[in-house]
Amino acid sequence: MPNPSRVAGLAALLAAPLAALPAAAQQPPPTSLQGPVSIQQQGSFFVGGRALRSDSLSTIPAYAPSGTITIDQMYVHFQVPADAGARRPIVLVHGCCLTGKTWETTPDGRMGWDEVLLRRGYPTYVVDQPWRGRSAAHPTTINPVKTGQAGPETLPTVFSAGREDAWTIFRFGRRAGETFPGMLFPLEAQDEFWRQTVPDWNASLPSPHPTVVALSALAARLDGAVLVSHSQSGIFPFQSAAASRQGIAGIVSIEPGACPAADSDMAPYAGLPILILWGDFVQESPRWAPRLAACRDFARAANAAGGKVELVVLPEIGIAGNSHMLMQDRNSIELADWLVGWIARNVGERR
Repeated sequence: MPNPSRVAGLAALLAAPLAALPAAAQQPPPTSLQGPVSIQQQGSFFVGGRALRSDSLSTIPAYAPSGTITIDQMYVHFQVPADAGARRPIVLVHGCCLTGKTWETTPDGRMGWDEVLLRRGYPTYVVDQPWRGRSAAHPTTINPVKTGQAGPETLPTVFSAGREDAWTIFRFGRRAGETFPGMLFPLEAQDEFWRQTVPDWNASLPSPHPTVVALSALAARLDGAVLVSHSQSGIFPFQSAAASRQGIAGIVSIEPGACPAADSDMAPYAGLPILILWGDFVQESPRWAPRLAACRDFARAANAAGGKVELVVLPEIGIAGNSHMLMQDRNSIELADWLVGWIARNVGERR
């Protein structure tokens, strides 16, 4: 039998945005989540990047050590539905230790957000951050050490998140092996989730961060996109907007590792629709509770300066049980539809 509190929570989740939408926007989504979906265009490309000449490209005799490569580029996979009309393109940016796989099929085999949003009529753009996934890393930071031309202190900082540490970071429970009561992440499929994790080079990337540069270029190319970030990447759309608002129609930052400081310049965010979304059990986490508090401070400061920032903590609107990986939780489709409602209400369509 369904959990009554969860059923009530999902009902509140779906009702919340619809009540505020005009009647035309409350009609059923144009594309069903069942059956075939008509795609007008799909493909992939790269944005950003720079050419690098190096004498440390290879330590293998079959490949020359000297030459030119491209680094810092960001991979983008896109799909545009046939019925997109004037709907905004949505860019989905993964967080720490992960890739664009975050937004694809959930670990337990359910539809991911990229497909849900596509079926709801939105063009979707899923990225692999620079130095991650299908975006090239930087071999010339390693090979000189191997050949004795540089000391080990010059090696880049790279790390992997172990399952035990990730368990608490992603708020499955207070400690590895324990589970928060009512937590909605599909732990029966955790092995599939752990396969998604990859080494993280974020601490070694240059400034300005290549993801920020690439997001600015992608937004300008799409001319009116909603940038959706998660965790480690949560701050990046804000930094892109601070550099240039060109092409940025809205920001959705899901459980950001950081929000802009409350005492920083709020001018880049004036009038820009921004949603900062948080799941459950945040106050149980010494890692995340201070970050939520800092984001509340930012929201107040930005709104006082003419911003349009909405900070939503799901339990505060009756939705309990969401982990840090809320786009993969058991209610992920309902959350995606809630997001569609927020975008329709706050960002709107192209004119």
